[in-house]
Amino acid sequence: MKLILFDIDGTLIDCGGQARVAFGEALTKVFGETGPIDEYDFSGKTDTRIVVDLMTLAGRPRDQIAATLPTLREEYLATLERTLSKDRMKVLPGIASLLDHLAVRDDVVLALVTGNWERGARIKLSRHDLNRYFGFGGFGDDVLDRNLLPPLALERAAVAAKRQFRPDEALIVGASVLDVVCARAYNIPCLAVCTGRTAHETLAAEGPTWLVVDLADSIEHPAFSS
Repeated sequence: MKLILFDIDGTLIDCGGQARVAFGEALTKVFGETGPIDEYDFSGKTDTRIVVDLMTLAGRPRDQIAATLPTLREEYLATLERTLSKDRMKVLPGIASLLDHLAVRDDVVLALVTGNWERGARIKLSRHDLNRYFGFGGFGDDVLDRNLLPPLALERAAVAAKRQFRPDEALIVGASVLDVVCARAYNIPCLAVCTGRTAHETLAAEGPTWLVVDLADSIEHPAFSS
């Protein structure tokens, strides 16, 4: 069996910048400021890391950030649920047909490895009915550092599938440098895709196992073979 772990933003869907706006609104309401949000690169970061980085850059002490984080998370998630518009989102090329194909294979387990807090991930995926493909995963609720997400996903896959997965039986599919880095940290093969905010040459420099422009016509790609 193969465990395929998908990132969300830039890999499955593009929210059209709406999550960044929701973060800005929540930060302003809770902290009274956003920090340097317009210049900050969200790609591949956990949601917790985004808050910690922005508020640290704004000069807030770490203990204050930690104490306020639960309030900020609830405000962000409520804002995202209220404001995220399906019409301003898109499912990225090839994703619909690829997920349909993988979901019916009896030798594949699908899951998520994403920096999103799980409720935020589910809100985003709900707009195009993609939650039905993913029963579990590793989420930004669990850790600050994205590199710690793959082991969590492997542990949950062992419970869901009632078998252990070796790193070489897994695949991480993502669109950022941090997707490639977290896969390499555990010797998990990585298919990097250039549908996010990271340039082709930047992803190539990280040495993913495979690198593609997009996932259109990807059903026969060797990354998805058993």
